[in-house]
Amino acid sequence: MATNPLIGGVMESEIARSYNSFAGADYRACIGQYEFAELQAVSYSVTREKAPIYTMGSPDPRAYARNKRGIAGSLIWVNFDRHALLALFYKARGMFVAQADEIRPQYIDTGGVGVSTASNVFNAGIVRETSVPIGANISALDVPVIPGALGELAYPWYSDQILPFDITLAASNEYGAMAGAKILGCEILNEGTGVSIDDTVTETQATFVARALEPMQAIQTAFPPSVMDQVNNLISR
Repeated sequence: MATNPLIGGVMESEIARSYNSFAGADYRACIGQYEFAELQAVSYSVTREKAPIYTMGSPDPRAYARNKRGIAGSLIWVNFDRHALLALFYKARGMFVAQADEIRPQYIDTGGVGVSTASNVFNAGIVRETSVPIGANISALDVPVIPGALGELAYPWYSDQILPFDITLAASNEYGAMAGAKILGCEILNEGTGVSIDDTVTETQATFVARALEPMQAIQTAFPPSVMDQVNNLISR
C-alpha cells in the first residue's frame, strides 16, 4: 500500500498551506558557511535621500530628486563564555591586515575550544609585535621603514576590525514552507555590552552598515503540497 505523501497525513487541513508565516524560532542566521547560533535578533532599515524641487510661481514641489541610499541595522547576540561574533570568525580563520607596530591584547584565544588558563587571562596586557616597547615615546617609532613589513595578518580583537561579511537569514517552518533573505557587505560600526546584578544573561549589541540587501522571498520546498493542491493537479490533467 502506498503511503500518504502529505506531511500531516489524511488529517491535514486543506488550508494548512494557504498562507505561510515564520516566527523567530523558524529563522537561522548564517555568516558565510557558519551558523551564528548565538544570535537573538537582527534588524535593518533602508533609507534614501529624496528632496523636493521648487520653482517660482507655485508653493508645490515640481518634482522629487532621488539621491543617496543607506542600509543599516543592528545585531543582538548572547555571550555564553566568550565573545560570540569574534569566536565565529576565529573558527572561520577570518583575519585582517593589522599594522605591525599596533598595540594589541597580549593573549587572544583563537583556538575555538575556549580552553584558557587563568594566568593567560589575568596576567595579559597589551603588547606590540615590533621591538618598540609599549612605554616608548613617539621618537622611538621614527625608524627606517622596511618595505613589506608595515602590515601583517592578524585575528581581530575588536568587532569593527572584521572584514565585510554577508548575513543569510534562512526560514523553515513546521509546514515545510521555506524563505530566505540576505544582507550583503556588513560592516560593524559600534558595539556595546554590560553585566549587572539584574542581568540574567549577557548580551552584546552591535550596529552595522551594509552594501546591499536581498529581500525576503519564498524558496521552493522539497516537501509535498497540501490536499487541495493535489486535487487541483488531478483535475488539470
